[in-house]
Amino acid sequence: MAKPKKKNQPGSGGTPATVALTAAGTAYTLHAYEHDPASASYGEEAAEALGVSPDRVFKTLVADVDGELTVAVVPVAGSLDLKALASAVGGKRASMADPAAAERTTGYVRGGISPLGQRKRLRTVLDSSAESHTTICVSAGRRGLEVELSPGALTTLTSATLAPIARP
Repeated sequence: MAKPKKKNQPGSGGTPATVALTAAGTAYTLHAYEHDPASASYGEEAAEALGVSPDRVFKTLVADVDGELTVAVVPVAGSLDLKALASAVGGKRASMADPAAAERTTGYVRGGISPLGQRKRLRTVLDSSAESHTTICVSAGRRGLEVELSPGALTTLTSATLAPIARP
């Protein structure tokens, strides 16, 4: 089960994502849980541990769109539509980025990549289904730590484009 919630504690969780949220004065709730290294899916593990619908827990994926790394934020209940992502940013082709390049560029490890507080700010696309929820959860920058915030706040903080980039 999830540990107790922590609200807006400066530096809480000690990740660049939580530092960025606090510095921006953004309302958020931090959710910690015990990460199981044997888990097959980081996102599904988070949804189950937190007791949150997989439609409200979003995974952060890094793709290569025409040679430019791009962040896609989609519900863990679905998958990324690479063609839709390319189209959303005016590109022609998209493929999943090399995991080492994604980690190096964002400053986070796979399974803990957050759309917030990245080492190098990447173009970001948030699946438009996020707008149907009051709050969504995304990685707070490490495995076993999620941040819950409004889709509007995430869009503002990441300068994200909203587009239908997920498929069931």
